[in-house]
Amino acid sequence: MLSSVILIPAVLNGLMTGAVYALIALGLTLIYGVLHIINFAHGALLTAAMFAAFFAHQWLGLDPYIAAIGLTPIFFGLGYGLQRFIIGPAAHGEDRNILLVTLGLAVVIENALLYAFRADTRTINLPYAFNVIEVGSAFLAVPRVIAFVVVIAVAIALWLIMRWTDTGKAIRAVAKEKLGAELSGIDVAHIYAVTFGLGTACLAIAACLLLPTYYVNPTAGNAFVLIAFTIVVLGGMGSVTGALIGGLFVGVVESMSGLYLGESLGQIGIFVMFILVLLFRPSGLLGERT
Repeated sequence: MLSSVILIPAVLNGLMTGAVYALIALGLTLIYGVLHIINFAHGALLTAAMFAAFFAHQWLGLDPYIAAIGLTPIFFGLGYGLQRFIIGPAAHGEDRNILLVTLGLAVVIENALLYAFRADTRTINLPYAFNVIEVGSAFLAVPRVIAFVVVIAVAIALWLIMRWTDTGKAIRAVAKEKLGAELSGIDVAHIYAVTFGLGTACLAIAACLLLPTYYVNPTAGNAFVLIAFTIVVLGGMGSVTGALIGGLFVGVVESMSGLYLGESLGQIGIFVMFILVLLFRPSGLLGERT
């Protein structure tokens, strides 16, 4: 058995990493909860957001955390436009068509990025990227601590929006009963687009949190979205709270697996857990049984 001097830092670092996973999964599960479809373009949009944050730093000299202030509304608008003017009209009301359209968008976005920026891997150098904070026996990377705090703040903001605003109430109504919401005067197409925009805005924030310590290339987002799918299933499809808790849990599992199996095999634990959840509780930890 490993001592607490090693275990506690591993758990804390797992929570820090899991927070960013949770934010990516929040966007995915929010879209599923309302539109009832899996957004296959999620990874490609995350990659696009990472490139946007990278070039905001390279061309404008903006720190990624500052760039998030501008990129979040931009990507909200991008997500809104994609759903309102491309995904929705192309789907013709069929869920299976939406899946195909988002898959097609993923291919288009990834190949457009590959054509524009080649397959080169890019990173940025920031003075605080390798700074650490000492918490007891644990040393926590400053970017991870910042990411954890930001993710919790975003999760609270999303909860407040969904709970107290008219738009949030409309989103919950459409998620619960689309036809009833439409009959009560809610513009369902608009709510679909707003939800897709919120999910895409989450990706912009996640990209800015990742960039100080991660690289970007035309396929960088795919690795994260695979983990996000696992988190969505673990937490329960459509459960925002489940996505947050599941993301933190997955981060800890990855950290502990890396500790026992080696860093290169750290993600084995995530996908073993994914298979076990599918076998024994396919509705997820906080999902409703159907």
